[in-house]
Amino acid sequence: MNIIGFSEGFHDAAICRIKNGNILHASHSERYSKVKNDKWLHQKQLEVNGCLGLKKPIIAYHEKTWYKNTRRLYARKPWRNDKTTIEYDKSFYHHQSHAAAGYYTAPFDDCNILVIDSIGEWDTVSIWDNMKKIKSWKYPYSLGLLYSAITQFIGLKPNEDEYITMGMAAFGEPTVDLEYLLWENNHFGIRNVSSALSVASKEDIAASIQALYEKKFLELVDMCPKKNLIIMGGCALNCLANSKIKNKNIWIMPSPGDAGNSLGAAALVGKKKLKWKHPYLGYDIRKKVNVKEVVEHLINHSYCGIANGRAEFGPRALGNRSFIADPRRDIKDTVNQIKRRQKFRPFAPAILEEYANEYFEGPMNRYMQFVAKAKHDHSSVTHVDGTARVQIVEKNNVSILRPILEEWYEKTGCPMLLNTSLNIKGQPIVNDWDDAKKFMEKYNVAVF
Repeated sequence: MNIIGFSEGFHDAAICRIKNGNILHASHSERYSKVKNDKWLHQKQLEVNGCLGLKKPIIAYHEKTWYKNTRRLYARKPWRNDKTTIEYDKSFYHHQSHAAAGYYTAPFDDCNILVIDSIGEWDTVSIWDNMKKIKSWKYPYSLGLLYSAITQFIGLKPNEDEYITMGMAAFGEPTVDLEYLLWENNHFGIRNVSSALSVASKEDIAASIQALYEKKFLELVDMCPKKNLIIMGGCALNCLANSKIKNKNIWIMPSPGDAGNSLGAAALVGKKKLKWKHPYLGYDIRKKVNVKEVVEHLINHSYCGIANGRAEFGPRALGNRSFIADPRRDIKDTVNQIKRRQKFRPFAPAILEEYANEYFEGPMNRYMQFVAKAKHDHSSVTHVDGTARVQIVEKNNVSILRPILEEWYEKTGCPMLLNTSLNIKGQPIVNDWDDAKKFMEKYNVAVF
């Protein structure tokens, strides 16, 4: 039985296809349309997915549009321009799709699920006992909306630049009380600006919203009594907060935001565990990469791009659509300049799993979902606060990144590389080889 799940209509549209518990494809619309955070599905995406021409697939949508519109009516937010490009057989509640995307891919069964995002239909936070919702918080109360509104307040783009706010927090102090805003309607930005907020620096405001989020987040975690915990929703990308959790087995599906809801909706049709193997589920660039040539180029030129195999499902580049560089060199400003990013922005290290504990201390996993303290002096992959968002590259990793790292270690004695996404700020990650060639030509960066 083919099941197609899709999410679209607000931001980060995505589609996935499941058959007999196997995830055959999952991808973001933006990679095909080239529109960052595109909210509508793209024709070529549907063709590559293989969902066109299937005989009677079940099609599932990630939320209840009618229920969402009751909240929009309350908020006086128009929705008449919204549309769905596919007729669907089943629809599920937004937070239900988030929870399902985590639950049906998790390595354990009995668990709590914590979903935090800006807003679904009405839910903004929900706690689940397995797939049974036991508690929820509703609009206008929203940790996610407030974080996005503060992101906008300090001059960044909401629903896109929240991770920059998180990185900026390390440069400030949490001096501003923002808790009074949690019950405000922040859908259209911060309106009730306190005197302290009006005069604070951007860095202190970023530190203040991060501190408030962590405080409330950990309170919610304490409401989840089970040892196994799944975290989903766009806020699950806050790796600083995730790292503060103690004594839990944590699973965060690598695409925990709205794009991942396409997978959640599809999973809810079958209500059975999916065969999760890895997040390399998108467009497939089929070409042979000479690992020795890549490493030789890194030794001589310090950086290059990798576009090989299936694209990652989720916002993190994990080796198949990556910009990699030599962490031993003072390369951070150069890479930020190429990628058109702010100079203070940190980069993540990808490291061979057998050396991770030698170089870092703290929570780490294969999907860059936590931060750990650096035990080395390679500043190119270390933030100003001494932390790094580490990607452990395990021995059975199917990405080309593993053999590149092995060859790199053999030649240099360094088991890690700087790893960031193969894109320019504000643009989608490279998807196909045509994208890679354009990247090479425009930015003078070799891509393998």
